[in-house]
Amino acid sequence: MTTASQTTETVNAGRRTTAPTGLALYWYRFQQSLSTPKPYLTVLGIGLWLFTYWLLCEGLRVDRFDKIPGPVAVAKDWFSPTPFQGVSIFTENYYNHIYVSCRRILIAFALATGIGVPLGLFMGWSQRVREYAFPILETLRPIPILAWVPLAILMFPGFEAPVIFLATLASLFVTTLNTMLGVQSIDESYFRAAGCLGSSNWDIFKNVVVPGALPFVFTGLQISIGVAWFSLVAAEMVSGDHGLGYLIVDSYMNNVTVPMVIGMITLGFVGWITSVLVRIVGNWLMQWHVKALALQGR
Repeated sequence: MTTASQTTETVNAGRRTTAPTGLALYWYRFQQSLSTPKPYLTVLGIGLWLFTYWLLCEGLRVDRFDKIPGPVAVAKDWFSPTPFQGVSIFTENYYNHIYVSCRRILIAFALATGIGVPLGLFMGWSQRVREYAFPILETLRPIPILAWVPLAILMFPGFEAPVIFLATLASLFVTTLNTMLGVQSIDESYFRAAGCLGSSNWDIFKNVVVPGALPFVFTGLQISIGVAWFSLVAAEMVSGDHGLGYLIVDSYMNNVTVPMVIGMITLGFVGWITSVLVRIVGNWLMQWHVKALALQGR
């Protein structure tokens, strides 16, 4: 005879098997969040920031802030078919800068991930590899990206290769070290259990090391994409002919401040979107981890 508790467990099990994943999970969470204060507080926070920005630059015109274009001046040019200072959503040049920066980020991020994740996995798994590679990484990591600019210009011809190299380098350190920490965070009992069951080293690496490190890997990748963006912008400011970083510094050099602010805000939006995309891919590959967090109410 089926009891009420068994029926409840069956229903809950059915719900778990049909739980949303990927983009559906984000849409489900968004719908759920509408019943909480969170999205409304977010909108309120953005509104307060815009109001403060307007008040300092255009409302009260506080000393030094009056040299910065306010939100009204920026919006007028940004959404104008005939922008006074030359950059808006209607100009082809604006989208060209975005495209060039996104292409460079995609290449740099792919290179850093393709090199950093395997290197971090082997550094975390093998003490010998870690002893060889870790001192080199720790020596190079504190060197600021701008310090690499002259060397990158000497090593690589043209404008494209030095910028991609600098963004890749900055992203590589974050990806590698977070992946290594992910492997080191795996409980030793999993390795012992796999060894007792007769698993080969490759089976342990494939079924224990890689899945166990994935949460740290994708946390590192989210940080890595942000590091790649600000490293790319720094590189474009020094060695570039297109891109959002070039737009910002070129506007400053030509004393046109509205395109400079437009470039900065655009950079923030594009960087945020790329971080969200990395998070979506991570949640799709780690559905077991997402479900475990959901059961904890996180």
